[in-house]
Amino acid sequence: MQRRQGRVNAGLLLLLYQISQVGLQNIPSVTLGVLALNIFFFLNPVRPLPEVCISVNEGFYNKNWQRLLLSPVHHVDDWHLYYNMISMLWKGIMLEKKLKSTWFAYIIVVFSVLIGVVYMALEFMLVKILDDPSYEMNCAVGFSGVLFALKVLNNHYNPGRVSSVLGLRISSKYACWVELVAIHLISPGTSFAGHLAGILVGLMYTRGPLKKIMEACAGGIFSMSDPARPRDYYSDFGGATYNNEQRPYGFWFPPNQHSEEEIRRQRLRRFERR
Repeated sequence: MQRRQGRVNAGLLLLLYQISQVGLQNIPSVTLGVLALNIFFFLNPVRPLPEVCISVNEGFYNKNWQRLLLSPVHHVDDWHLYYNMISMLWKGIMLEKKLKSTWFAYIIVVFSVLIGVVYMALEFMLVKILDDPSYEMNCAVGFSGVLFALKVLNNHYNPGRVSSVLGLRISSKYACWVELVAIHLISPGTSFAGHLAGILVGLMYTRGPLKKIMEACAGGIFSMSDPARPRDYYSDFGGATYNNEQRPYGFWFPPNQHSEEEIRRQRLRRFERR
């Protein structure tokens, strides 16, 4: 699993070229940070890959929980890094602008950890169903599980689109499932359970309770860090609202202190200065 040393990393160079073509100024901050973090750990791995990958044996039985954070940001080789980060680049640009940077960063962290947990649960189920203990040793590494979860979110927030998978036009609603099977058939060495874990976590967020749980946890964190802030800044909690307006993703905005007459006068003054 060790990446080769002493050779030109063509995948890394191509990735840097693609990023430069998009332009750093056009990449949202969290997306750019994720790209930089993965490139950094590719060039400066914390440990050899067998010591950062996640498996039932290492994560659950040996209690190496730090692997839940380390495994997503390490990659087998430069092409593994390239394909994952190119996917992250485009998904990040679309989703971060829609979800806003703070919430998107929160999603990335939670998904990275939770996908590792779901992956171990799936592998443990295979051990029990197939009576094959070798599944406990399957060790996964890379960011692709998070990318499958983000694909589910992207399809959820941008419905009705059509995706191309191996030249076939597939409704975006089913694209992640078709891609899951296609990747496994083309590259049998990829982690089917890891990719499936990403899809399941994405569905837990879009159709299950995960989003509300994350909102509740984030509300507690923000309220402790800023006790002066009103308690109802997360509008999705029980439908709480302010001035009868629903606020996106729970971020609190201060109420408008200007009267309607003052706002009208300000607009007239702006018009006169043009």
